[in-house]
Amino acid sequence: MERRIDVTVPRAEEHLLTPQLHRVAERQSDSDDVVSLRFDVAPGSAGFGQPGQFNMLYAFGVGEVPISFSRCDAQKGHIWHTVRGVGPVSRALAALDVNDAVGIRGPFGTPWPLETMEGRDIVLMAGGLGLAPLRPVVDHVLRQREILGKIRLLYGARSPEALIYAPELEVWAEERGIEVKVTVDHAAAGWEGHVGVITTLLDALPVDPEKTMAMICGPGLMMRFSVSALEGLGCAEERLFVSMERNMKCAVGQCGRCQYGPYFICREGPVFRYDHIRSLFRISDI
Repeated sequence: MERRIDVTVPRAEEHLLTPQLHRVAERQSDSDDVVSLRFDVAPGSAGFGQPGQFNMLYAFGVGEVPISFSRCDAQKGHIWHTVRGVGPVSRALAALDVNDAVGIRGPFGTPWPLETMEGRDIVLMAGGLGLAPLRPVVDHVLRQREILGKIRLLYGARSPEALIYAPELEVWAEERGIEVKVTVDHAAAGWEGHVGVITTLLDALPVDPEKTMAMICGPGLMMRFSVSALEGLGCAEERLFVSMERNMKCAVGQCGRCQYGPYFICREGPVFRYDHIRSLFRISDI
């Protein structure tokens, strides 16, 4: 008698393996090559996640890429994904317009530890497009401002033209008790802001290491220097969190593309507590 193998995917996990059709509800241009796409997704349903998590976005006929949430609005049922067009898939996503169809799988990964922020001073450090996964954290601290200590957002980009969410940066800087500092690597005449790597913004920043909790997202080198600078100020490793970028493909820990030592970024990450990955983090080619 032939033995049949059951390959049915449990219904609760269908959204992890099969893209669900969504249409772009709103499109915003954030810089020359960066756009943000809004999708209307009911909280608790496939595709709606938490700050720090990501979805797999499928451009039909082209391919699929992991994109972190750049906003999760449970009250309105909106999620946002910010995309820079650099490869075939991301360029196809960045070219989408309102009502265009996208396949979404997710949510995947670990979120930022927002539940541990109460009473802490918060330092958010973002490099380039790394501000996108931290924007939901900014939204959260604005809602929870009364139970938090000092809030600092340090943001660095290659040039003034590469800054994303520029209008929001101005609004955040005017919010009660939130300090926003921006720097660029280089700028033409007329730029009145700071020039230099992001860690130079820490030089004039009073930090209480006993109270400080930091969340960092950006290019690998930027995150390594940022972690080192915060450690140099006496901040505890267990209160430093980083969001790792890795070449994710399946998003369910099966293909091995995103392996990071004993971890899979898609499953145990992308957000890691620094002391859990310290021995791996300083190895630049792992």
